[in-house]
Amino acid sequence: MTLISFWFLLIAVLWLGYLLLEGFDFGVGVLMRVIGRDEGERRQILRSIGPVWDANEVWLLVAGGATFAAFPEWYASMFSGFYLALLLILVGLIVRGMAVEYRNKLHDPQWRDRWDWAIAISSGLIAFLWGVAFVNLVAGVPLDKNFEFTGNLLTLLNPQALLGGVATLTLFCLHGAYFLALRTEGDIRERAHAISMKLWPVATLTGAVTLLWIVIGDPTPSWLAAVATAMAAVALLVQPLLWKTRSEGRLFAMTSITILGIVVTIFASLWPDVMPSTGDPGTSLTAARAASSDYTLTVMTWVAVVMTPIVLIYQAWTYWVFRQRIAPTERGEKLGFPRTEV
Repeated sequence: MTLISFWFLLIAVLWLGYLLLEGFDFGVGVLMRVIGRDEGERRQILRSIGPVWDANEVWLLVAGGATFAAFPEWYASMFSGFYLALLLILVGLIVRGMAVEYRNKLHDPQWRDRWDWAIAISSGLIAFLWGVAFVNLVAGVPLDKNFEFTGNLLTLLNPQALLGGVATLTLFCLHGAYFLALRTEGDIRERAHAISMKLWPVATLTGAVTLLWIVIGDPTPSWLAAVATAMAAVALLVQPLLWKTRSEGRLFAMTSITILGIVVTIFASLWPDVMPSTGDPGTSLTAARAASSDYTLTVMTWVAVVMTPIVLIYQAWTYWVFRQRIAPTERGEKLGFPRTEV
């Protein structure tokens, strides 16, 4: 159980890294057309995530690969049961990546406008569907005795999951607004501050209700989930106190703590299950049932112990190198997102 617990915890950390880093990417993508009024401002917004957005997606690949190797039964049940939802997420990721790379290939305003819409819509869809997926995962889904999902897409689109989708969408937009305020100068910075004040009430309300719904609905309440929920709530509630001081780094830290609290709540509520069943309790898939052999977990642990610090150091270095604010002037064009126009 020690190795099983370690890998469950590591997978939670990997998902935390993905949602924390890609969360502001999604938020920036959704807000790009709202905050950016012209081509120059939208290029400035894209430069803020240009050096890091694709590296942030690596966390998803590692989280999925770790789940496949450490808990193959969990991977099989989750990815087959949530197939359509995950397929939509995959399509959204592909479209978003294409849009970021291709929008600057032509000097055609209509060409760029279409790709800008693709960035906004795909980012919003992905942010919403991750909330739907994780709420269904922790609340439980119908499983048979072989731990196979017996529902359909409409089963996943229940009121609790839809609320969770709105919560993640608005929270990521708030996270992205604070990131833009932290990374940019000029009008974009001011508009990011202004829109964060409008997003905060919706993100706070939907996030609080979703987390309480998860904690209250847990048949075996976890003290860790309760503490994490309280931490996320406090991080949301203190944000208005920081608006007047324009403490952008602290505001971004508060949404980061909120995402940390949400991830801890989800995984603490799951354990020792990895896929709770809404039917017979005996059909719930536990971590012990889903895990690989001790030998496999041992080999993977040594690889993780060596490689994980290297990856963390490299990504931290990347953020340090591109830490400068992105200006709306010609000076800003030398930082971050490269010019690739033909």
